[in-house]
Amino acid sequence: MTKKIKFGVAGVGHIGSRHAQCIIDNNRADLLKLFDVLPLNKWRFDTSKKELLCSSFEDLINSDVDVVNICTPNYLHAQMAIEALQNYKHVVIEKPMALSSEDAEKIINTAQKVNKHVFCVMQNRFSPTMIWLKDVISKQLLGTINMVVVNCFWNRNKNYYLDSDWHGSRLKDGGPLFTQFSHFIDILYWLFGEIDYTSSQFFSFNQKKYVEFEDSGIVKLNFANKAIGVLNYSTAVWKQNFESSITILGACGSVKIGGQYMDKILDCEIDQYNRPHIDDDIACNDYGGYMGSASNHDKMIDNVVQVLLDEKSVHTNSFDGFHVVKIIESIYSSRN
Repeated sequence: MTKKIKFGVAGVGHIGSRHAQCIIDNNRADLLKLFDVLPLNKWRFDTSKKELLCSSFEDLINSDVDVVNICTPNYLHAQMAIEALQNYKHVVIEKPMALSSEDAEKIINTAQKVNKHVFCVMQNRFSPTMIWLKDVISKQLLGTINMVVVNCFWNRNKNYYLDSDWHGSRLKDGGPLFTQFSHFIDILYWLFGEIDYTSSQFFSFNQKKYVEFEDSGIVKLNFANKAIGVLNYSTAVWKQNFESSITILGACGSVKIGGQYMDKILDCEIDQYNRPHIDDDIACNDYGGYMGSASNHDKMIDNVVQVLLDEKSVHTNSFDGFHVVKIIESIYSSRN
């Protein structure tokens, strides 16, 4: 009988239910346990199978699961990941890995002590456009990279904040760079590496009492490879998500990937290179009142299974997660 990886999901809201369904859909994975502090009528997943339900997080991490998926509010990620690791479980941590690099480092140290894997959820890396772009950068087809511009213009409405007891809280949420746009900071880190310097300005165009941080920002980034970057972001866009794009200007070519979720090649001018045709449609996580990021969680779950059964590499490891948190900290501390 083929071995299956047994998963338990902590936090069964929007994103936790997505994890759970992707586990069910994977023929080499089993969904063994679910836990949430919310009453069952608030869960966003089928609760009819009572054998899946845990009454506490302790019950989940003491069960026979191989992997614990942490899909809880941001401020709980580090604490719960460490507890799961201490119970000798591998962990999948939704973004952000933690709300401080100090906590992210504690997760790494704990994982090393118990010899368990940490998988950080940065699913944009699985998008066909991003895989293609990574190949272009790795092969240096653009030559020396001079400038990178990322635009992330999204909508987060009143209900998004008021339907939650943690969205909008500086201590529990952390801000849009942690909650919405860490995906795109990860893409910048994945493609271009370390960042030496940041300079930032923050704005609150839709200032509300229930949001304790900015809704928009402009960030200058100096990469260690000497490229210059600019990140423009906002959650104050009217009505719906508008754009997530990356423009790269190199000595031998220019590329722009855009659409709402960096899912379309808009421009590709590279010396002696034919523009590829990428026709894979990228769905987003549809949460009803708002849209999330690219819905590649099935590929992320498959990577977990491949690592544990086939000894493949972790697609987004704990050190990557740590660096993303560290970059966000640097941005928030570099306010002009």
